[in-house]
This record gives sequence, structure tokens and C-alpha cells, in this order.
Amino acid sequence: MTNTSARYREAAIDAPGEDPSGGRLRNTTGFGIDPDSRAVRKLTGNSMQGENEERLVELFGVRFNDLTLDELCQRIERYARGGAPTYIVTANVDHVCRCHSDPMFRDAYANAGTVVCDGKPLIWMSKVLGSPLREKLSGSDLVVDLSEYAAEKGLSVYLFGAAEGVAAQAAKRLQERFPRLKVSGVASPPMAFYSDEIKSAEAVRTIAAARPDICFVALGSPQQEIWMAKVHRECNAAVMIGIGASFDFLAGRVKRAPRWMQHAGLEWIWRLYQEPRRLWRRYLVDDMKILSLFWRELWRYRSRQTRTT
Repeated sequence: MTNTSARYREAAIDAPGEDPSGGRLRNTTGFGIDPDSRAVRKLTGNSMQGENEERLVELFGVRFNDLTLDELCQRIERYARGGAPTYIVTANVDHVCRCHSDPMFRDAYANAGTVVCDGKPLIWMSKVLGSPLREKLSGSDLVVDLSEYAAEKGLSVYLFGAAEGVAAQAAKRLQERFPRLKVSGVASPPMAFYSDEIKSAEAVRTIAAARPDICFVALGSPQQEIWMAKVHRECNAAVMIGIGASFDFLAGRVKRAPRWMQHAGLEWIWRLYQEPRRLWRRYLVDDMKILSLFWRELWRYRSRQTRTT
């Protein structure tokens, strides 16, 4: 990999969603938990075996797995080598706000195997609130990074979603970039297929027949998260991950925001400029709820600090 000799360093982490004794932790997010218990928590491995601790951060009712890209790659490889099928969600401001208004979406987050942070604003807020998240892991970056890792480790990927032909073009671009990448299949399902039990079951059978290690799901939010939560066990993929519009970016169908906007937390402005009629309400109305959530969390954080001084 280019300039990444130490990028995927060996660092053992507990399998997500499991406790050290082997019991399953059903709910890996913070919903239903006392909001005043937002302190950082850890899942601890067997110290005699040299395993590291995994850091969990509860923020705005969502429990994040505070992982770096290296750690996420290693976690996915462990899933691919054995274990029950699972799925990953990439939380941004819109997802956090939606968790407070959409019960089905909230349940999808509550049952996800891994929740990573996909938003600079969330990272900034986590620092102010005393529980800093270390790294932004956006779906649009992960589809490339995980494909690179999969090519190195011999893992297979499946590209599911987007408009007709887009997933195939994205797969072609990825294989041109990573010649050793195993693409076990691509599929662009019909619009709103997830609302039709027959069409949804057909999509599940198609993925299951390919038995991919990693299945990238590009249906857009909230559909992709809710659908993964419903069908991930039957899809027979080691891990599914929602990646939004990533295939469109890869295929060159939609231009992604410039790097400086991504790093400055302004990618949403670029998306709004591209699709104002579809996204204006999401970004300018629905997602403003994050401000009230932040101020409420900040008040609780400062109250806890006051009590401890």
C-alpha cells in the first residue's frame, strides 16, 4: 500500500459486540441508557494474552466504537475469518438526529455490530464534551480503504446498490486501482425494492449465493441501515457496511466535495449545493436538532464536572 507501511499495524481488539466472557452484548449503542452515564467505557480483553482495550464513547445517545482505520480493518478481517454475520453503520450528524425521531432507524443502530464516526462536527463536539473520538471514518473513504485492505488480505467484496450500472462501474474502478481485489458480485436493485418482500428476498438470495466477506450497501440513509438490520444474517456476508452515495463518487457520476471541505466539516454544504431540492430539509431543518442535543449534553457534562470538584 502506498506510504502506509505501518498503517495496518497488528493490534488485537476484542470482537465487537462481545464481552470478555463470551457473552453477547445485544445493544452496542446508548439508547435506553441513563444519559448521565455518557462517560467513556471500555471492553477489555485478556491482559494475559496482551489484548488491548476497545474504547466506547456514548455521545447524544449513540454509543460509538472509537476505532482507527487500522483497527476497523483488523476487526473486519476477524469477522471474515469466522463469526456471525454483522453490519457496520457510519454515524454522521444526520444519523444522530434521526436516531431521536425514527424508531426503526434507532433500532438499526442499537443492533449494529459496530458504529463508527462519519462527521467532523461530531469529532469536534466529542472533544468539547470530554470524550474525544479519534478518527473520522466516512463510508465514502471506507469503500476504497477497505477494498485496498481486502485486496491485500485476499478478502472478497460485493457491491450492492445505486442506479443501474453504477455499482459495476465502481467495481471496475476499484479493480483497476487494486488488481488483486476479489469482487464476488455487483447488483443494482430496482427502486424501493426493500419495500417489497419478494424483491427484497431475491436481493438477499443474490448476495447470499456470492458469500462475500464484505458487502458494501449503497442505498442511502435511512433505507440501507434499516435493511441491513433486517437481512444481514440471511445475506451470508461476514460484514455489511452502509456507504451512501459512494458508488456514485467512484463511478464519476457525482463529484465529491473538495478535500479541504471534507476536512473542514463542510461536505454537507457541497451536497446541498448539488441536490438542494432533495437535501435542503435534511440539512437546514432536521439536522439542526444537533444544536439542542449538544447544548443539553454540554450542560450535563459541566454539571458532572461541578459535582466532582
